[in-house]
Amino acid sequence: MKQFLVIGLGNFGFHLATHLYRKGHDVMAVDKSPVLVQSIKDHVTQAVVADATDAATLKELGVKNVDTAVVGIGSVLGDSILAVLNLQENGIPHIVAKAISDPHKKVLEKLGVENIIFPEKDTALSMARKLDNPSLIDYLPFMEGYGIIELAVPGKFVGKSLKQINLTNKYGVQVVAIKGPDAEHTRLSPKADHILNQEDLLILLGPEKGLDSLKTVSKK
Repeated sequence: MKQFLVIGLGNFGFHLATHLYRKGHDVMAVDKSPVLVQSIKDHVTQAVVADATDAATLKELGVKNVDTAVVGIGSVLGDSILAVLNLQENGIPHIVAKAISDPHKKVLEKLGVENIIFPEKDTALSMARKLDNPSLIDYLPFMEGYGIIELAVPGKFVGKSLKQINLTNKYGVQVVAIKGPDAEHTRLSPKADHILNQEDLLILLGPEKGLDSLKTVSKK
């Protein structure tokens, strides 16, 4: 069990905090709004009405003991920045921060925040990819210029081995796993001689350009 601090209880913060709590973790949820804190108090370990932009307040909450702090404040840029600075001053080892714009993201990077999430942008990009390619089941940004996708096996790949379709050499894409109809038929780091079935789903990691190239294959 880990200790998490979630600051900002909008839709993102609320769902993150409650999900972590359901996973068995110790979660402290913080927001300036009594209404938002009241709505989450029965779904986390501790819910507190507090202003994270006040360094003294955070210190009184004993936040230095948490493993990870998540700053979910997005609407007010200054509040997000101050919350991050206060967490850093309290010696939090791992800080995750939400960004709502590219300038916001750049400021967080300047502050040394390594784990920055862009929920609205990431969701929009994922949806755009799915609409553009019906065979795409899911998309997850991995790092700048790279992504992870879940792709239904294109018809022309059915009955062929991974060695035959040769995705690494053709597209620079690696097959991380193959999800079958059940756990027994699911393979992590599958071997080159694995034969693809129509019901399989490919979990692929690679550069955006290579992943996009698979769109044309999926339509054939």
